Amino acid sequence: MDTDPSFAEQQRFRQWWIWALLGGVALLMLLAGPVTWPGLAVLGAIALFIYSLRLRTEVRSDGVYYRLWPLHRSFRRIGWAEIETYEAETYRPIREFGGWGIRWAPGKIAYSVSGNRGVRIERAGEPTVLLGSQRPEAFAAAIEAASRP
Repeated sequence: MDTDPSFAEQQRFRQWWIWALLGGVALLMLLAGPVTWPGLAVLGAIALFIYSLRLRTEVRSDGVYYRLWPLHRSFRRIGWAEIETYEAETYRPIREFGGWGIRWAPGKIAYSVSGNRGVRIERAGEPTVLLGSQRPEAFAAAIEAASRP
C-alpha cells in the first residue's frame, strides 16, 4: 500500500452560521434566567465536538481513502475494483441528504463538511458514496490518474 497520496484534502466545519447558532443558544441561556451550568457545559461540549470534526480525503495508488475524524479512527478505503464510475459534481446537500456530515439516503451515503461540491463514486453492489470536496475537479483528476493501470 502506497501511503503517499496523489491527492489529499482536509475540511472542517467552519461555517459562520454554525457558530452564530451555538453562540445565540448560549446567549439565550445566559439571558433567559438562572444560568444552568450543566446546560452550558453540554453546549460547550457540542461546540468542541463540532470544532474537532474534520473530513480527510486522499487518493492513493490502491484506492480512495476517507475519514471523518473523530468518528472514524482509521481511513475507509474504496478500491479501484469497486468503482464503476465517478464524477465531480455540484449537489444539493439539504435536498439530497438533509444537510452535512455523514448522511444516508436510499442507495447512497454522503460525507460532507461544507459547500455543495464533491465527487460521487458509484460502486458495484454497494451504496453510492459522495465525498464532499472544495476541489472536486482535482479530486476526480487524481482518481483518473491513479486508477489507470
